[in-house]
Amino acid sequence: MKIALIGYGKMGHMIESIALERGHEVVARIDAGDAFELNGADVAIEFTTPATAKENILRAWAQNVPVVCGTTGWDAASLIAEDKRLHERPMLIWKSNFSVGVNIFFELNKELAAAMKTQPQYTPSITETHHIHKLDKPSGTAKTLAEQIGTEVAIESIREGEVPGTHVVTWDSEEDTIIITHIAKGRRGFALGAVLAAEALNR
Repeated sequence: MKIALIGYGKMGHMIESIALERGHEVVARIDAGDAFELNGADVAIEFTTPATAKENILRAWAQNVPVVCGTTGWDAASLIAEDKRLHERPMLIWKSNFSVGVNIFFELNKELAAAMKTQPQYTPSITETHHIHKLDKPSGTAKTLAEQIGTEVAIESIREGEVPGTHVVTWDSEEDTIIITHIAKGRRGFALGAVLAAEALNR
């Protein structure tokens, strides 16, 4: 598979490393200010900024290249709906978090939230901690967790050091507290998930 990387920062470099490990070819590396040339890519993987994500996706679509997008903090829902209306095959996969572990965490969160519908004595809250360079607050992952819970949920966002990402969902009552936590150890899990999504999109 030929991959174009849109955004060639730390995540882009990690995605490239994993893509090469899995036998793929990186045919374009596009960073801010570079010419938008995808060089015959089968799929593009986009990790940039909330201000540029939509334009990047539309420019890739104009070259008939599907996109895996991991950028959070922008209105992805409208473009996902547009993809379904305009294209015969999926041209966009967007997730608030591509990590395999986080997506398992999402499933646990949904199951716990469903069990809590009959336990009104518990109050949910979410704490997310990330590195100081993260642009959006709260994180897209925290928003997804809150949406899955389905009721009003307080989200605390902490930005410190170089923390890759920690998400804590707490259900508290007068009697006890239930906590589920996901701790990322680095960018590799996010990058691997993005490459797996690109493989699925290119089938």
